[in-house]
Amino acid sequence: MGMNSGSPKSRMAMSEINVTPLVDVMLVLLIMFMVTTPLMQQGIEVDLPKTSASGVDPTEDPFVLTISANQKITVGKQPLALNDLREKLKAIFETRKNKQIYLQADRKVDYGFVAETMAEIRAAGIFNIGLITVPKSP
Repeated sequence: MGMNSGSPKSRMAMSEINVTPLVDVMLVLLIMFMVTTPLMQQGIEVDLPKTSASGVDPTEDPFVLTISANQKITVGKQPLALNDLREKLKAIFETRKNKQIYLQADRKVDYGFVAETMAEIRAAGIFNIGLITVPKSP
């Protein structure tokens, strides 16, 4: 048993919170997220056409449909056939508040295929279609 000086202050529990371990853990988590975030950004390589139109800031997370140079349609990383596009879009947009879709097509894709894809999108009940392009350099 230890010696006690008898003063009442020495018997009280310490009531301060030590935040140093919390800060250490948060810094380690921050570094982990900073390192892993660039690894998660993968996409499909698409050569977009250049235009002089300005960009639009969407209010909600945009729904992007991509057409690659070999006429493969993908939503996110999920490939879709043109025949299945209408039913899939109806099911997806049934619960979405923002009924807007962005179409990102490679410049080498035939205009007729893009028009067919846009017709399927409109047949699914989505009439607000935006085209994604790259701004022209002056």
